[in-house]
Amino acid sequence: MIKYTQNMLNKLETVPEQCGYVLRYERGTFQSGYCILDNRKVVVLNKFLQTEGRINALLEIIPQLEIDTTLLDDSSRKLYAEVVENAASDDEG
Repeated sequence: MIKYTQNMLNKLETVPEQCGYVLRYERGTFQSGYCILDNRKVVVLNKFLQTEGRINALLEIIPQLEIDTTLLDDSSRKLYAEVVENAASDDEG
């Protein structure tokens, strides 16, 4: 179960960052709160989202990224596995 706290947001932000992605919070008209700039490893999230919205956007986007788990530390690897597992179960249900 994911908790909607600033600490959880910080942990989720660490996963793509450890794999070379740049996370940016910008203004804009985002359909789902984020966009990926192809081939640039940049993830742009809507800066007007509150903590819960930012967490939900990251939970949605992280499984779509090319994450090399060998670059993650132990806690990020565990969190990444949990996020991907939850995304897979959401797709089935």
